[in-house]
Amino acid sequence: MTAEFARLGVAFERVAAIDGRDRPDFDEIQMHANRVTKLRLTGSEIGCLLSHRACWEIIAQGDGPYGAIFEDDVIFSEQAGALLTSSDWIPADAGIVKLETFFNKTIIGRKRIPLGQGLSLSRLYGVHIGTGGYVISRQSARDLIDGTREIGIPVDQVMFNPNLATSSQNIIYQSVPALCAQDQFLGDRAVGLPSLIKAQRMDLLLASGRAERRKPGLTKKIGIEIKRLVGQITDFCRLRQAKVIPFDYRGEHFRPPRTQRRENAL
Repeated sequence: MTAEFARLGVAFERVAAIDGRDRPDFDEIQMHANRVTKLRLTGSEIGCLLSHRACWEIIAQGDGPYGAIFEDDVIFSEQAGALLTSSDWIPADAGIVKLETFFNKTIIGRKRIPLGQGLSLSRLYGVHIGTGGYVISRQSARDLIDGTREIGIPVDQVMFNPNLATSSQNIIYQSVPALCAQDQFLGDRAVGLPSLIKAQRMDLLLASGRAERRKPGLTKKIGIEIKRLVGQITDFCRLRQAKVIPFDYRGEHFRPPRTQRRENAL
């Protein structure tokens, strides 16, 4: 990350993360089952949530109206530096601006706010997991601190799943294309920073038997297709569109293999 920020010419402050492997007491934390997977959070997921929460507290107590938070395994696009040196481009009503892509299809508004250099902002309306990089307002940081006093949901769901109150209460924008992506998506060009959260989550899913995919019956397939079509019509009427947020890595339009996107979505 030191090399990445130096390449962009952007100053940064490192906040030491909370490592779940060093916290056996996490096993004793009383929490509700994750309403998304119905499973208890892993130690890495708890550590990740508390690490972001520590950053929110710094922003909530600071003087600046916004703060930018990045996890330690992201790679930046060439255009990122121009935006990270100023906050003038952030919409006045923005609670959060998601700068990352997780290469899963999401829902964004068709209306775009141009930022120059081929960049724009669109309202984010769909689930778009990942907390590798985002800008957050001081008020939204305070709200998220209050909304995460009870642990039970992964931080990316807390922030970017509009079905949850902690996310829907914020006006969220998405940068298009994304300004950063996690190194794990870059395949042969990756530096080599694997996701410990993904590995632990997969182990838990395998142990619970929930990792196996069951083929839906005909009735369910028809229901899924009807729901998909209704959703498309609704999004069209609301001036929204389904889109995989792209990422330009050193001049190359990058998109990981479909199998890798599916694996990282677990």
